[in-house]
Amino acid sequence: MKKLLIVDDDEAFRGLYRRRLSGSYDVVETGDPEQALALALEFRPDAILLDLRMPKFDGFELCRNFRSLSYTSSVPIFVITGQSGNYKKECETLGVSGYFEKPIDFEKLKAILAGTLGNTIAEPRRVAPLKMRVPIKLQGTDAEGRQFTELAETESVSGDGFQVISVRQLRKGSTFEVFLTARGERYIGRARVGESTAADLQHQRYRFDFEAEAKDWIVQKT
Repeated sequence: MKKLLIVDDDEAFRGLYRRRLSGSYDVVETGDPEQALALALEFRPDAILLDLRMPKFDGFELCRNFRSLSYTSSVPIFVITGQSGNYKKECETLGVSGYFEKPIDFEKLKAILAGTLGNTIAEPRRVAPLKMRVPIKLQGTDAEGRQFTELAETESVSGDGFQVISVRQLRKGSTFEVFLTARGERYIGRARVGESTAADLQHQRYRFDFEAEAKDWIVQKT
């Protein structure tokens, strides 16, 4: 199995990387840029996913360090950033193999990784979402920055997340606390807003993806 080294100081994103990529790759991750250099030499990754803005080192400096080490000098580096501004050209001068902005399109990322690394490993089997109405409560912030709590029902559920229809405008990439409300209230975890489509003139249909495996969720991840 191909090896990935993930360097990102955001623990929630590292959890999301593990959940979305560990089925196809052997993943090692760290939030410490200084530790990343030692891990690269020990772990010998086939590719590196690198955040641009971190304490102590920024991603540009760390990328230059990877390029200066003999073993990692030719390892593909994929820069992933949540910073505003276009750093793509600067990254290209450092010889990076790909540039992604958060929130990440994981299907695109996995396709590029597979093409770059020559993956022969089959993708994990995808289970179609179940059309199921599950009462939930969402706590978070709308697109205008207003905090709110909303009772809702899912349209569909899967081990990775769920889909709901809401009258509120939500920002892609924002995170929400999720609770099950049937037969009492139970905290499930944090979920991130993904793609959205218009359900009708007044409502939006939102896809939510759990940041980590939700052990008490209706459907377990396969």
